[in-house]
Amino acid sequence: MRALVLALLFQTAILPPLPRWDGASRQLMVPASDPWVTPSEQSSLRETPAYDETVAYLRRLVAAAPQLRMVSLGKSPEGRDIWMVIASKERVFTAEALKRKPILFAQGGIHAGEIDGKDAGLMLLRDMTVRGTKKELLDSVNFLFVPIFNVDGHERTSRFSRPNQRGPEVSGWRTTAQNYNLNRDYMKGDTAEMQAMLRALRTYDPDLYLDLHVTDGADYQYDITFGFNGEGAHSPSIASWLKTAYRPAVTNGLQQMGHIPGPLIFGIAGDDVSRGIADSPSQPRLSHGYGDARHMAAVLLENHSLKPYDQRVLGTYVFLEQSLRALAANGDALRRATSEDRSRQATQVTSTWKRPEGPTPTMEFLGIEAKPQLSGVSGDIRWEYTGRPVTLRIPYFMSTQPATSVTRPAAYWVPASWPDVIAKLDLHGIRYERIAAPREVDVEMLRLTEPKFDTQQFEGHVRVSATPVAERRRERFPAGSVRVPTDQPLGTVAVLLLEPASPDSLFQWGFLNAILSPTEYIEPYAIEPMAAKMLADDPKLAEEFRQKLASDEAFRSSATARLRWFYEKTPYFDQRARLYPVGREVR
Repeated sequence: MRALVLALLFQTAILPPLPRWDGASRQLMVPASDPWVTPSEQSSLRETPAYDETVAYLRRLVAAAPQLRMVSLGKSPEGRDIWMVIASKERVFTAEALKRKPILFAQGGIHAGEIDGKDAGLMLLRDMTVRGTKKELLDSVNFLFVPIFNVDGHERTSRFSRPNQRGPEVSGWRTTAQNYNLNRDYMKGDTAEMQAMLRALRTYDPDLYLDLHVTDGADYQYDITFGFNGEGAHSPSIASWLKTAYRPAVTNGLQQMGHIPGPLIFGIAGDDVSRGIADSPSQPRLSHGYGDARHMAAVLLENHSLKPYDQRVLGTYVFLEQSLRALAANGDALRRATSEDRSRQATQVTSTWKRPEGPTPTMEFLGIEAKPQLSGVSGDIRWEYTGRPVTLRIPYFMSTQPATSVTRPAAYWVPASWPDVIAKLDLHGIRYERIAAPREVDVEMLRLTEPKFDTQQFEGHVRVSATPVAERRRERFPAGSVRVPTDQPLGTVAVLLLEPASPDSLFQWGFLNAILSPTEYIEPYAIEPMAAKMLADDPKLAEEFRQKLASDEAFRSSATARLRWFYEKTPYFDQRARLYPVGREVR
């Protein structure tokens, strides 16, 4: 009983005042008496159905609508199917046949507590088929829909899953049964769920990929926010299409139905958005960053968590509908843009971005008045939202300038001794050629110096970084090794996976940690006389040693460090110590 009281307290007294909303999209709901009312509509969009109830409704809908088919993408660790619904007017359901028209792929519940997309998608699938009120949406586009991506997290239900969110009354959990955040897993592909999703993206190769979320953070007027990586990232032609053909059409459609669409909002000063918001290309570990690297149009939807569940679900319905209409109207142009980006082989591949120098641009921001109050609990300033709409002019901190980048090689060489790395190439669908006999190749190799491990694990990994130093070598690659050309549609993904300086490389995720540990050693009684002879025979080395003693106190006071310094300069030292095993075939 106490838990229920606390839940109601959170949903009423603690959250900011709620502005009244009565948008035209309310007309999209059907009454509870309708034979095809969705489980969520039965509660007037206050509740969301459990996994089994969702699947049961879909099975009944698919049985009645020949335009629909359910396909399992795979099973979760707890044994649940990850269902995808294919909607095709022509009733074709193979990947090859579906590609005759533009394909929109939308997924809900990658964070299962953010489940607006599921209930909006059920309504839309019904209206496109058995009710027929939106059947024209399938005239020029095929629709693929995953209602629940994180199916195990969806079933970890509670009234306390999302304290900053208004509804549904009971919802699932952010992470999977193994405590993975699926929206950090696109590059490393640890989870069964993500492996299933990556197979689906390889198989169906959608033209437009939508990831449906609910955000946290400050209060503001926007109820539906969405965005994508811009023209300065990996897919400039796609970004241009999203900016000029997609965003205006979807924004206009949302406004006409009574919603307030806006850009993705990531504050740089907590709840005080008056100090500005930030925008930067997302890393490929995230859905829309991965789409950008893959040269696949990808959009992140973030509904505003402080808006009621019914408003958010209806806004998502309109967002999906308008996305289908935008793709139908301009699908050919998007396919041309996609082809341009997949054919473009940028010489420099950016891995991180920074803000350019010069004045910071500003933007008009539809905010909610916030008053600072001194907190007697935290001792800090807390922001109290009044519910009163305000229009602000705020700084817009955009990171559009490359901060770190690498030169794209002609190809990478991955030794057969690293099958887990090759398996990741297969997971993403990256093309390579496997050699049947050993081959000597002139390559650039990277010696990784100054490795630094994070002090805490992140997403099941202890991440690591290092400073790469290039060496030219003639390397012998054994039979079974693979050559990965970068002049392919997924060449950018290959670069971001295989370059150790990339934040989402397999190296930085910790898949190659073994190379950082030299395994042979030498006893002091052996290196002592050898070092003395080296000092006597090589005046230049002796001077280098003296300078090292004078400038490095830790070195000077450590007998072990001194002897290791000499050992590393002998032919007995491991010549492959910290040598990154992937070779770069430079142009």
